[in-house]
Amino acid sequence: MGKGEQRGGTVGESASESSPEPRSFLDVRDLRIHFPTDDGLVKSVDGLSFRLERGRTLGIVGESGSGKSVTSLGILGLHNRKNAQVAGEIWLDGQELVGATPDQVRRLRGRRMAMIFQDPLSSMHPFYTVGQQIVEAYRVHNDVSKKVARKHAIDMLGRVGIPRPDRRVDDYPHQFSGGMRQRAMIAMALSCDPELLIADEPTTALDVTVQAQILDLIRDLQQEFNSAIIMITHDLGVVAELADDILVMYGGRCVEYGGVDDVFHRPEHPYTWGLLGSMPRLDRPPAERLIPIKGAPPSLINLPAGCAFNPRCAYEGLTDGKATAERPELVETAPGHSVACHLAAERRRRIWTDEIAPKL
Repeated sequence: MGKGEQRGGTVGESASESSPEPRSFLDVRDLRIHFPTDDGLVKSVDGLSFRLERGRTLGIVGESGSGKSVTSLGILGLHNRKNAQVAGEIWLDGQELVGATPDQVRRLRGRRMAMIFQDPLSSMHPFYTVGQQIVEAYRVHNDVSKKVARKHAIDMLGRVGIPRPDRRVDDYPHQFSGGMRQRAMIAMALSCDPELLIADEPTTALDVTVQAQILDLIRDLQQEFNSAIIMITHDLGVVAELADDILVMYGGRCVEYGGVDDVFHRPEHPYTWGLLGSMPRLDRPPAERLIPIKGAPPSLINLPAGCAFNPRCAYEGLTDGKATAERPELVETAPGHSVACHLAAERRRRIWTDEIAPKL
């Protein structure tokens, strides 16, 4: 399924409400990832549901600490079960991962799902050449000789745009520039043609020219492999460039979900308004200054009562006390567009049209 076709994901269904059989390539249902600590239970992800089809890209956005990266590591089964409490369901093409054994999930990593990490210098082993690491990743899932795997590694490095791949294959990670290391990480992630690719802040700390090249590369490779992609970022510009749908996270939960056009041009959650107001825009005359979101993200140990965003929300006084008393549920307000907010839908739209949009 390519871009422009019927939207492939929905959110807001709990495991109990959903059917016993998955309906999408990736189906996350009521995912909860908690970490017991001496100070209390850290609820990093607290009831997250979404779906994703192959050939589609889902952007997950939010401030640091909102649960984005914890979600991605949970999908890949990279949390230590001795330290993390993982509940809910994660279905990957008909196979449930939360209840699977570590060995079963390990066999899927690299072959059917892979991840591009934020910092390739710390994610790649400094003592082994880039080629050795791609060879190892490829041979784990393919019964081939080192010679065949090395040729495949050279082909992958060339495919991601690294010049003279037959020579660079024997270089160490520190001999690559930041952009080239990120390309090498992508080559390693794609070495086994995974059907699900998770990119966690793949363009952080790269200059804008290299960022554009990396995004173009991911888009081209998606078209070639028909992969489902989860793009995790705090940069809405990256999401606008690459994603089909956007999931906005706050306090470990989804507060808004919709197509890119809906979320950018008809957002309904005050937190999404804040994210858009703090983003520079080049497609319209700039305002005098960006509009920051007041306050700081909440503690995931002691989330505010009711709506987690209420201490920072300028409109919590318009909810007749619900914002501080009840946690809002994610409700579909238009086809494919869901929002968790106590403000009435018509009032949200009027605030956006009359007050927020003219300032951006």
